[in-house]
Amino acid sequence: MSIDLEGKSSMADRMIVASGRSHRHVGALADHLLRALKDGGFGRARVEGMPHNDWVLIDAGDLIVHLFRPEVRQFYNIEKIWAVDSRHRAAEAN
Repeated sequence: MSIDLEGKSSMADRMIVASGRSHRHVGALADHLLRALKDGGFGRARVEGMPHNDWVLIDAGDLIVHLFRPEVRQFYNIEKIWAVDSRHRAAEAN
């Protein structure tokens, strides 16, 4: 899932949330993505959550990637945090 963060957060412009089937799969996805970012000239991304690979966070500047095992993704449900439209939040505040 891709989440547009422009206007919602100053930390990044886009967030990607994805799942792997197991610890090993999440780790392999993270390794592959880190290599692709480096090869694509996006520098060295910061990484949290390895080697446990339950939830790996890759901070590549304007892009943040969360890689989860399915149970962990369901438990934290971070998509729900960002799902509310910022216009909707502004209307509730008034």
